[in-house]
Amino acid sequence: MTRESRGIQSIEVGGELLRALARSGEPMMLRDLAREAGMPPAKAHPYLVSFSRIGLIEQDETTGRYEIGALALELGLISLRRQSAVRIATPRIAALADSINHAVSLSVWGTHGATVVRLEEPSHPVHIAMRVGSVVALLETATGRAFAAFMPPNAIRTALESGLDRLGVGYNPKRPPADAKTAEILAEVRSRRLARAIGDPLPGVNAFAAPVFDHAGHVALVITAMGPEGTFDASWDSAIAAALRDCAGEISRQLGHGTARATEGP
Repeated sequence: MTRESRGIQSIEVGGELLRALARSGEPMMLRDLAREAGMPPAKAHPYLVSFSRIGLIEQDETTGRYEIGALALELGLISLRRQSAVRIATPRIAALADSINHAVSLSVWGTHGATVVRLEEPSHPVHIAMRVGSVVALLETATGRAFAAFMPPNAIRTALESGLDRLGVGYNPKRPPADAKTAEILAEVRSRRLARAIGDPLPGVNAFAAPVFDHAGHVALVITAMGPEGTFDASWDSAIAAALRDCAGEISRQLGHGTARATEGP
């Protein structure tokens, strides 16, 4: 018999209020919210006060109704943009790695910049410095350039000026924060919807990287295909480039990009 882990009952009880609010989808009065959660208003009120303090819910000062707060919205967006994107993309990059017979990675924008969260390796061995958990340089790698080209300019400018990715794979400590060459590289990435690295910063390794967009047009993740320069065709019109674009486009569509709701972004 498996013993259940010990929890905190009061949090589970209060969670019924959050579930009730989520089911409603609309702001609710205390009495209605308490009723839906199966508790008296006097019991529900202290939970709502605590949830308000940490941002899980908010109360409209005019109507007195409760609704989802900033923290809950932030958590929901993280789930939508990252967890769902990675979950949807994982089997597709495995299929892509099989079809092109090269390594394929998934990266998200993390605390320290572009961070690898999945890696599918081909049947043959390939020696690359990138692993799950690796942070990659913004301007020196195909993965980093795909993020830099499509993320908000202010966010990228801040990242470059602060040296956010200074511990990343391929980072060049002597690079300028921004110059004409950088602008030219990122403009090409935007034009082609594809970033490329040929034998640099990883000698002997070529790579393509393609952004995946969510329903709002934001970069949800980047897919990178990489392999030895002797077998990895890095021409823009190669079969590898086409397969990567198709894969990224399909995942973007799965995330709602290009639908009527996607009113902003690339």
